[in-house]
Amino acid sequence: MSSNLQDRTVVIFGGTSGIGLAAAQQAKAAGAQVIVVGFNAEGAERVAAENGFTGWRAADVTRPETITAALTDIPHVDHLVLLAGTFVAGKILDAEVDYLKRAFDERIWAAVHTLRALGDRMAKDGSVTFISGALADRPSAQGTAVLAAASAAMEAFARGLALEMAPVRVNTLSPGTTDTPLLARTLGAHRDAYVAALTEKLPQRRLGTADEAGAAVVFLMSNGFMNGETLHVDGGARLV
Repeated sequence: MSSNLQDRTVVIFGGTSGIGLAAAQQAKAAGAQVIVVGFNAEGAERVAAENGFTGWRAADVTRPETITAALTDIPHVDHLVLLAGTFVAGKILDAEVDYLKRAFDERIWAAVHTLRALGDRMAKDGSVTFISGALADRPSAQGTAVLAAASAAMEAFARGLALEMAPVRVNTLSPGTTDTPLLARTLGAHRDAYVAALTEKLPQRRLGTADEAGAAVVFLMSNGFMNGETLHVDGGARLV
């Protein structure tokens, strides 16, 4: 299979900000026809116009009907990237169970509904890219057990799908802590203190960037022999 993204149709859920937007910009620069999918229609339309993307859609990945509606008029998808998902944190003895379920709804079940909605419109020589995260390897004690489980599940899911959906390739990106708008929204006023403490521990003494993680997404799309793998882009965070 050619690794060339020229004129390939790339659909990126979560493509309106952070890692997804960086991946979308780099895929477009490589010649792909990029369609970004965001939660908010107005925001998705604005981002697509600002970046010259081929198109945009809006969907709530926890509502299968909106996923189907977003994809219904796309005749063919070469590369599907699923990066949508919020930071679900809460201790299992305290948090609302329906809230904790979102970790799986936004990841595993969103992927299931998206792939079912696409059906045979997914190119056989194409790829699917999921996202997991550092919690899959190193859970914290701060109420992230369910999110860690969901992240690890994405990696196992990708390996299984690489066999079930062959010859479609299925991989997972596992980024370390990355400087994106999601980090700021999650931590709020505590962001700077958290980043300062974390960077003292990291081998490279800094966070990753959206562009660095986005480049890894493009690699997973374009390298035709990457399959069933989890690509860690964490600056060596797993070592410490």
